[in-house]
Amino acid sequence: MINLAARDIEHTLGKFIVTAMGVGMLLGIVLIMIGVYRGMVAEAEILLNDINADLWIVQENTMGPFAESSRVHEDLKNIIFVVDGIDKSEAMTFQNIQLPHEIKPVRVFAVGYDVYGTINPINKDRLIAGRVLKTNHYEIVVTDKTGFKLEDKIKLGRNFYTVVGITRNTVSSGGDPLVYISLKDAQELQFLYSNKEIHNNEARGVKNSESLMVNTVLATIKDGYDVNEVAQSIRKWQHKNVYTAQQQKDILTKNLIEKSSKQIGLFTAILVVVSTIIIALIIYTMTLEKMKEIAIMKLMGLPNSLIINMIIKETLLLGIFAFIFGNIFSHFTYDKFPKLVVLEIPDAWTLFGVIIVASILASFVGVKKVISADPAQAIGG
Repeated sequence: MINLAARDIEHTLGKFIVTAMGVGMLLGIVLIMIGVYRGMVAEAEILLNDINADLWIVQENTMGPFAESSRVHEDLKNIIFVVDGIDKSEAMTFQNIQLPHEIKPVRVFAVGYDVYGTINPINKDRLIAGRVLKTNHYEIVVTDKTGFKLEDKIKLGRNFYTVVGITRNTVSSGGDPLVYISLKDAQELQFLYSNKEIHNNEARGVKNSESLMVNTVLATIKDGYDVNEVAQSIRKWQHKNVYTAQQQKDILTKNLIEKSSKQIGLFTAILVVVSTIIIALIIYTMTLEKMKEIAIMKLMGLPNSLIINMIIKETLLLGIFAFIFGNIFSHFTYDKFPKLVVLEIPDAWTLFGVIIVASILASFVGVKKVISADPAQAIGG
C-alpha cells in the first residue's frame, strides 16, 4: 500500500525540513541545558578529585570552605597527623581573588597549599606547560583560561607573582578558573591586614594573629582504617566539623548546585512543552491544508484508521528529525559556552523517548480534526 505519510511529506518537504530544524534548535537547547547541569557537577568535583583527601576538617558548625566561611588554626594539621589512622594531613586555604589583566581583571579561585607538604592539589596530568610551585613565595600556577603565559608577572596585594605553570580544565565549583599559590602567600592575601590597619589594631591593643589561620585541614586515612570512625574521633576530641570525601561532594552537588539544577530542570521542562505545542500546531496546520484531500479519501471509502496512521507517522517523523537536528545543533555549539557543557548519550536517549511521547500526544490534535472531517466537503469544493 502507498505510504501516505511519505507522499504527504514529499509534497511539503521544504516546510517539513524547516519546521524540523526550528524545533530541533529548541531540543538542542534542551540538551545543552542538561549538559550545563552535568558540567556544573563535573566542575564541582574537579578540585575535590585532584586533592583526593579522605577527610575535610573545618570550623565547627560550618559546612566547609566551599559553602561558607571556615577558619581553623594552621597547626591543627599537626594535631590531626597524630590521630590514630591518619596517614597525611595538610592545611589549605581557598579564596576568590581578581587577577589584574590588560583587558579586564580575571576573577579566579585561589588554592593556597604547603609547597613542601605531602598533599598537592595540582594534578600533574592537567599541567600543560611549566612546573608546579617550588618556593614559598611569589610563584603562581594558573589555568589556560586566564590568558596568562609563562613568566608573566601578576601583582597581588603588595607583591608580584611569576607564572611558573599553566594547567588545563581546572575550575572551581562555581566555574571560576583555578590558580595555585603557596600557603604563606595565600595566608598573607586572605588574612593579613594592611599596614595602616595593623597600626590601628596595635593602637587598640589588638594583635594580628589571623595570618596563622587556614580554611581547612585535609587528611588521608591509612589502609585498614574506617574513614567514618576516624572522622567521628576527630569530631569528638577536636570539636571541629569533619566531612568525608563523599560528604564534601554531596555538599557541592546537592546543597550548592541544587537551586541551579531546579532552575535548569524547570527551564528544560518548559522548552519540551513549547516544542510539543509547536509540533502540535504544525501538524494541525498541515492537517487543515489537506482537509479537502482527507474528505476525498473518506468519500472513497478509506477508513479513518488509515488516515490517522498517516497523521501519527508524520508527527513521529517530525519529532525524530527534530531530535536529529537538535543533536547536531548541540554538538556544534556546546563548546562555545563559557561554562563547561557535558553532553552524555543517556541524556540524549532520554530526551528521544520524551520527544516520541510528546509527538504522539501532539498528533492527537490532527487526529481529532481527521475524525471530525465531513466527506461532503469533497463535493462542496
